[in-house]
Amino acid sequence: MAEAYIVEAVRTPVGRRGGGLAAVHPADLGAHVLRDLVARADVDPAAVDDVVLGCLDAVGPQAGDIARTCWLAAGLPEEVPGVTVDRQCGSSQQAVHFAAQAVLSGTQDLVVAGGVQNMSQIPIAFATRQAAEPLGLTQGPFAGSTGWRARYGDRPVNQFTGAEMIAAKWGITREDQEEFALRSHRRALHAIDAGRFVRECVAYGPVAVDEGPRRDTSLERMAALKPVLDGGTVTAACSSQVSDGAAALLLASERAVRDHALTPRARVHHLSARGEDPIRMLTAPIPATAHALRRTGLTMADIDLVEINEAFAPVVLAWLKETGTDPARVNVNGGAIALGHPLGATGARLMTTLLHELERTGGRFGLQTMCEGGGQANVTIIERL
Repeated sequence: MAEAYIVEAVRTPVGRRGGGLAAVHPADLGAHVLRDLVARADVDPAAVDDVVLGCLDAVGPQAGDIARTCWLAAGLPEEVPGVTVDRQCGSSQQAVHFAAQAVLSGTQDLVVAGGVQNMSQIPIAFATRQAAEPLGLTQGPFAGSTGWRARYGDRPVNQFTGAEMIAAKWGITREDQEEFALRSHRRALHAIDAGRFVRECVAYGPVAVDEGPRRDTSLERMAALKPVLDGGTVTAACSSQVSDGAAALLLASERAVRDHALTPRARVHHLSARGEDPIRMLTAPIPATAHALRRTGLTMADIDLVEINEAFAPVVLAWLKETGTDPARVNVNGGAIALGHPLGATGARLMTTLLHELERTGGRFGLQTMCEGGGQANVTIIERL
């Protein structure tokens, strides 16, 4: 059978909103990791078949097929094309899937996959809000669709509502969420202090370290915050941070590995995506993980490390309850609550961190999953070589 190998993976540090990356043009942010990726792999960039990047809210500086723009802004060969993917928060994980599928199909041999997002410049859902008034989309992008209304009525589609629905269904208290959030910050800070991210990061000017983790946070500080929704349990402290960043991976076929004298670091063992209730929105990682395990014949006992995006604390806590996974193997270096969630780049950031942590610990299998808008989730299982 054909194989898809991960040869290299790199990311920028994740910048906090208004932080050290806020003024950087998204094309330059993406170009920075693409240039470094090619240099690290020591491969002829003209041999790359395609560049697939995730990005949401593709308006303003993120418009115009930013994957192509990033490659060109990096000074890389004009003959290499690029395409931009939007599967909401899973966009760059889906970019990795598309790249791997191209390699597995035998139609391409070297594909760059990743993502970029500058949320300081283009806030979440900016594209919808920008079009809302002239198009009358006062209830979001679903308003006005008779088919949507016939199926789902006028129930609000809101990520915070979804997080509260999860907390209620799985009996997750505010205290549970805050303890989880504090652990995320502590793990991220420990990883930074221990130098675990040094190998996977390429500094952008003076920004050499992830800006999100808070050394001064505490349960007492979190307890003082108001819930986002009246009467709710989810606060800003238990939610992913608005962030800026980029990440990229190089995937290669067996032929490319041979022809370009590359050293594969992992193989893509499994990739899939599943959907669930779009109103609750954030629970798809649970059935998606079960689907992936059925397809592979693996169990969670076979998985050495897990990266599941911390969009909100209840997302991960519900997944842990349903899968019975040991929390000590999940998000061991912290997650988006501490490190941030640059939407279109997060999937590739998680994959980059997962690969490097498998190498550091000597683990074999790593599983990545994340909730996505529309009630979707991707699952990728990689095997360290």
